Amino acid sequence: MMPQRLQKWLAFCGYGSRRACEQLIRQGRVQVNGVPATLGMKINPEQDQITVDGKRVHPPSQRVYLMLHKPRGYTTTRKDPHAPHTVMELLRDAPASVFPVGRLDTDSEGLLLFTNDGEFAHRLMHPRYKLPKTYRVWVRGVPSERALKQLREGVMLEDGITAPAEVRLLRAGKEQSLLEIVLREGRKRQIRRMCEAVGHPVRRLVRVAIGALRLPRDLPPGKWRMLTPDEVALLRSPATPAPHTNTTSRRSQAPPTRHAK
Repeated sequence: MMPQRLQKWLAFCGYGSRRACEQLIRQGRVQVNGVPATLGMKINPEQDQITVDGKRVHPPSQRVYLMLHKPRGYTTTRKDPHAPHTVMELLRDAPASVFPVGRLDTDSEGLLLFTNDGEFAHRLMHPRYKLPKTYRVWVRGVPSERALKQLREGVMLEDGITAPAEVRLLRAGKEQSLLEIVLREGRKRQIRRMCEAVGHPVRRLVRVAIGALRLPRDLPPGKWRMLTPDEVALLRSPATPAPHTNTTSRRSQAPPTRHAK
């Protein structure tokens, strides 16, 4: 086997995205042949002994890809001693150890993917791929055309102006309105900060699609199921545009929904 970068090998072995694996190395949790690893070093998996937190690293025996309908109140992390609940509590009966692909805020809901395939996660999370993510967003009040234009063209936040977004007003009510927002970047609490900046705080936020993969209507909050091979291939596709219809996965193709224990 040819030498390869350590963080790439760790991602392949299911320790998270390449960025997450780089963080493991920086934290001093990775050793190669008994010596603390350095960022960017190359290893030969057939000859070198790699450990994380003292445990030998082995490639997974099977690749796992699943989706969760994340409910509100769960933090998107593997471990957090300060979080009352994490999304991993909902995956206790998953067939393998997996990690979340990206994140959803604790107060947000909707489609969240998990895998033990670091390269797959890298493909979905890296900014250069600009994978669209679609959200249904309930906001206070009725946004004016000026506010909608700001959201579409870019909003100045404390960390800079946001990239152009697709924004549609789906329903306007006296006290709140429903927007559909499609983003191709992923800053922390971005939609909430954008809407707050134009005067319409978010009341509820649900991610309904990642690329062309939509959250199935028959997957209740707190439940998960495996992705079909066609769904995995769809996410691997070089171009996975955001959907603008309410189509869902066909029941005949979808694996059974699994209930959190």
